[in-house]
Amino acid sequence: MSETPGPAGPLTALKLDERLRDTRLFLTQALRTFHATGAIAPSSRALADALARYVHVRPDPDRPMNVLEVGAGTGAVTRGIAAAMRPGDTVDLVEANPQFAAHLEGLLKTDPELSVIADGASVHAKPIGEMGTDRRYDAIVSGLPFANFTSEEVGEIVDHYFAVLRPGGTLSFYGYLYTKEVRAVIARRSEYLRQARTSWLVQDLVDRYGIRSERILANLPPAWVHHLRRPATVPPPRAR
Repeated sequence: MSETPGPAGPLTALKLDERLRDTRLFLTQALRTFHATGAIAPSSRALADALARYVHVRPDPDRPMNVLEVGAGTGAVTRGIAAAMRPGDTVDLVEANPQFAAHLEGLLKTDPELSVIADGASVHAKPIGEMGTDRRYDAIVSGLPFANFTSEEVGEIVDHYFAVLRPGGTLSFYGYLYTKEVRAVIARRSEYLRQARTSWLVQDLVDRYGIRSERILANLPPAWVHHLRRPATVPPPRAR
C-alpha cells in the first residue's frame, strides 16, 4: 500500500479568511436546508482526512484513481481529498445545493489547496441520483446526512454508490455520535422510529461490507467514519 503525505503547517491569513467565508456560507445554507445539509458546522480537517483515508492509502500507487465526493458542501472534505490526490487522478464533486456548487467552482480557481486539482476536478450541481451510472470510481466519499433520510432513501443512494464503485473499491461516509440516543429523548416517536430504521440499515451495511470504522472526536459534533469495500466477485444486494 502507498500513502500520500498530507499537508502541514498553520493557516495563513489568506486561508483563515477563506475558511471564515466558507463557514458563513455553510451556516447560512444549513439553516435554510438542514434536512439536506445535516450539520451545524463544516467538517473539521480531522474528519476530512479520515474520510479521504482510502484516497491517501491506495492498493496500486502507480495507477491513477477516480474519486467521487457526494455532498461536497463548501469544500471542507474536498481539501482532505485534494491533499491525497496525485497527478492523473480525477474527482467528481456532486453538490445539489446550487450556492454550494457555485462556491466550489470558485474555490477550484482561487483556493491554494484546491486549485492544484482543478484540471482533474468537475463540479456537478445535481443530486447523486441524476448522475447516471456510466462512470466507475475507485473511491467514493459521501457527506450526505443519512440520519436525516428514510431507510428507503439511504438504500437508493447506496445502491447507486455500489453501481458506480469498482469491485474492491471503497465507500467512506460518516455519522454523528449519539444521534440515535439524542433523538430517543427529544424527537417524536415517528421521527425516532424513522431514524432508527435508517440506523439499522447503516449498521447492516457496516456489518456486511465494513473494513474499518473510526471515531473522530476533533469535529463538531464528534463523528463516526465508516469505510466499506465493494465485494470483488459478488455483486452487492440492494440495500433494503
